Amino acid sequence: MTPKSQKHTLVLGASLNPSRFSNICIHELVDNDFPVTAVGLREGEVAGVQILKGMPEITGIHTVTLYLGPQNQPQFYDYILNLKPVRLIFNPGTGNEEFASLAEKQGIKVENKCTLLMISGGYF
Repeated sequence: MTPKSQKHTLVLGASLNPSRFSNICIHELVDNDFPVTAVGLREGEVAGVQILKGMPEITGIHTVTLYLGPQNQPQFYDYILNLKPVRLIFNPGTGNEEFASLAEKQGIKVENKCTLLMISGGYF
């Protein structure tokens, strides 16, 4: 199993709204000692993590967890695939067979699961 310190996670679709699941996810990742990068529509800070805008240059991403609906994902396909993550998580409501297929063809492990449940269950 990969150590937490090596599971650098990109939360894509990060929100400053504390009631949004992406916001809760950032808190849970930080509380459980996972390195986090967050990208959203608005810059700001959640749990000490800066939310970046656009498609920032990032290296060393292990997991991308999606909080973007399928209709908002196509613009990020190349960006995410070029990050070469080990794993791509489609949270509930974000499932996208087209994107999942593209990722799997590049050797990326695809999971249709809830990141929050994975963290709380100890199998993130």
